[in-house]
Amino acid sequence: MISYLEFEKPVAALEARISELRQTAAQGDVDLASEIRRLEMKSADLLASTYKALTPWQKTQVARHPMRPHFCDFVSLGFEDFMPLGGDRYYGDDQAIIGGFARLKGRRIMLIGHEKGNDTQSRIRHNFGMGKPEGYRKAIRLMEMAGRFGLPVVTLVDTSGAFPGVEAEERGQAEAIARSTEACLGLPVPMVAAVVGEGGSGGAVALASAERVLMLEHAVYSVISPEGCASILWRTSEKAADAAEAMKVTAQDLLSLGVIDRIVREPVGGAHRDPAAAIGALTSAIDEELTQLSTLPAAKLRARREERFLRIGEG
Repeated sequence: MISYLEFEKPVAALEARISELRQTAAQGDVDLASEIRRLEMKSADLLASTYKALTPWQKTQVARHPMRPHFCDFVSLGFEDFMPLGGDRYYGDDQAIIGGFARLKGRRIMLIGHEKGNDTQSRIRHNFGMGKPEGYRKAIRLMEMAGRFGLPVVTLVDTSGAFPGVEAEERGQAEAIARSTEACLGLPVPMVAAVVGEGGSGGAVALASAERVLMLEHAVYSVISPEGCASILWRTSEKAADAAEAMKVTAQDLLSLGVIDRIVREPVGGAHRDPAAAIGALTSAIDEELTQLSTLPAAKLRARREERFLRIGEG
């Protein structure tokens, strides 16, 4: 069942009515096929028009939708032969950041990303996708391994930010994030990053400092959450919608600013309505980008990354 967001209530009412009519038609002799078709068309049109005019705050809600596909969904529907590799060889294994060998359309890659979980138990186990130092150090280890083996790196970014707990700070959270960002920038192999849900602060940048950065259509990417920004500027999180508007968090805004390189379209109504289609579109886009980058030497790849990040903000 679809979990409807607040702004989707008119669509929810229509689809509830369609469900009632289907049940009535199944139980009796009344022919309701034409009315059901009419309401289905009306619902589809309303859904399309609603998603065509989403505000930045509404896109933030879509990016956080509990049914939106996460890393494990991408692995099962878009990649083959995934072999997870655990541990940072210093402290332990962080389940908020997962990585390992995989194949994308026959191409061997190193796949790394945030996993938020999809129910209460898995969200706790994966710490809601908020990486700890050992998670970023694991990512560094895997990126270095990819460099040695000549494997392109693909990262799937979906985090509200790195874990801010005291224990993470005690274990060197800031240093781990900085070194993970450095590892991205220094890779001798192609790297493509995709923001698939939330891209929050340094916790996202640490896995997204690639020469090509993609975003799903309704993903968001920012230095701080809209609620956090509103709490700082207006002393209340109730201004989150205003903050989202001012911060330019959407894929469309970030493409115009040169922060990202490409937007990947989602199915009408968001990736959570058709995960297989959304994942298929993204993996095809990543494969295209890797094909274009595969002929470039290591020095050129590093120069491209440096140039793209230095260009941000020039306009």
